[in-house]
Order: sequence, then C-alpha cells, then structure tokens
Amino acid sequence: SGGHYKPPHCFPRYKSAILVAYRNQEKYLRHLLYYIHPFLQRQQLSYTIYLIQQVGTGSFNRAKLLNVGVREAMKDEEWDCLVLHDIDLVPENDYNLYICDEYYPKHMASAMDKFQYTLPYNSFFGGVSALTPEHYMKMNGFPNTYWGDGGENDDIATRIHLAGMKIVRTSPHLGRYRVMDYNEETEIPDPWRRPPSHHNTRKTWKADGMNTLQFRLLSRTKHPLYTKITVD
Repeated sequence: SGGHYKPPHCFPRYKSAILVAYRNQEKYLRHLLYYIHPFLQRQQLSYTIYLIQQVGTGSFNRAKLLNVGVREAMKDEEWDCLVLHDIDLVPENDYNLYICDEYYPKHMASAMDKFQYTLPYNSFFGGVSALTPEHYMKMNGFPNTYWGDGGENDDIATRIHLAGMKIVRTSPHLGRYRVMDYNEETEIPDPWRRPPSHHNTRKTWKADGMNTLQFRLLSRTKHPLYTKITVD
C-alpha cells in the first residue's frame, strides 16, 4: 500500500525513498513499477515509491518536482537515502544497490543503453542519482527555475561542486540501465554533446532551491504500488 515495503524476515539496514517526477506517462509508470518493486525487494531495503505529479499544461519542471518530493517524503520518515529516478529507466543489474554513498552524491545511471553504455559527457548527472538528505540540503536541492529545457542535470552537477562535494559514480558494469521505448525524435540532436546552459549557477544556487521552494499541494493519495503527490 502506498508503494511502501520493508522485508518481513529481517531488519533492513537502509531506508530509501524513490522519487519519480511524473506527468501523463502511464505506460512508462506501469513498466517501471513492474520491474522496480521485485528489484528493490531482492535488495532487502525498506523503501517507498513516491510519484510527484505536476498538474496543468505548462512546461514540465522535473527539478522542482523532485524538490517537492524530497520535502513531502521527509515528513514520512527519516530516510537514509533519496533516490531520484527517471520514469523511463529500468536497472539491469541487481547489484546496483539503491543506497547512498556515505560521503558524496552518487550518480547511478552511469551506463545507459541509449548512450551505448557510456556517459554522454563527463559532467552528466541525469537518469538516476542517490543523495542523502544532508547532501541534498547542503547543495540547496535542485533549481526551481528549469521549465521544460532539461538542462537541470548540469546545474545540479555544478551545485554539488560549489557545495564542496564531488560526484561518485556507480561502476559502468553495475550502473547499466535500459531506456524504455524512447522516441528518436525526442533525443537531443547530438546526445554526446552537453546542452547549453542559460543559467548562472554560481550566482544563483544559494537563492534558488529548497530555501525558495513554493508550491500548492493538491492531494496526497496512497495507491497499491506508489504514493502519489499531486502539486500545482
């Protein structure tokens, strides 16, 4: 119920919140839930899957939705780890543990089939990542100002460094992910090139993030396989 699970026969060593930004992607959602629940249960984690849904027809804001998810998830539990998960990615290796690195933010999707199982560029932090609540607050969360342009992953990578941390990566043979049914048309024209940034992260990161997060919580409902948080 509500996408919450803890192992019945042992005391879990880790508690992880899985946060998924969402808008009208029912097919992807069904695929992800089908694969991710057994995967996490085999790792004997205590976890909850949160779907953060944006209403309306305006531009999608993944980064801000994840900020909302963190804020709401932390009301439920003292989570050890916040796993930020794209809806169209499925992990291929059971040994890719959905737990945080003790010291630094961890990029987990280090080898996606879409990019021939290599990184598209060195600072890439997209797909799936894991941060402790302390990491998340130290970098002031994600930016709230990225509407529809997808460049937020590079902003986040920059924030991590500005906050005095570094990115650690899951090794490529473990961090393998399949991208579900992606359309060729929606890819960046050259996926190996970093998208241009229109934001001056160095100037804005302390004033744009968790400390300036504003939203209207419309509903919070428990579904059989996830908790849905709907926001404006």
